[in-house]
Amino acid sequence: MSRTKLAFAMWEKMKNTKNFSQCMKNVQLLSAADGKCKAQFTVAEEHLNLFGTLHGGFTSTAIDVISWCALVTYEREPKSPGAAHVSVDLHITFLKAAFPGEVVTIDAETIRSGKTLAFLEVELTKNDGKDIVARGQHTKFIMTDKQ
Repeated sequence: MSRTKLAFAMWEKMKNTKNFSQCMKNVQLLSAADGKCKAQFTVAEEHLNLFGTLHGGFTSTAIDVISWCALVTYEREPKSPGAAHVSVDLHITFLKAAFPGEVVTIDAETIRSGKTLAFLEVELTKNDGKDIVARGQHTKFIMTDKQ
């Protein structure tokens, strides 16, 4: 199975679970290839905080999950496709609020993947990329069969 097909298959399985990942059920995966991933969603009530804007926790989860998807498709990943990755560090800068009805696009890119660590960058935008909602930097540990 190609890395792209694997990413889409794992995405469907993940968002249809009954665990925490179901919060991504209304996020549409648009593309996943060559260490990059693009997804999109319309901000809905389920994504809001008490102030009526996109919740930081949902934003954090989106950055975590979409960057994972980008890493799955990275051809230079030293481990086998689909190897487990766990977060080591997740840094997010929140730049602009997103409101109900706005379409948010998530772009993730694998910057580098070594033997055990991978480094990814993610950007959430709205208004066709004109406004940056948040930026994330994600470091992941790539697990081996022995761990």
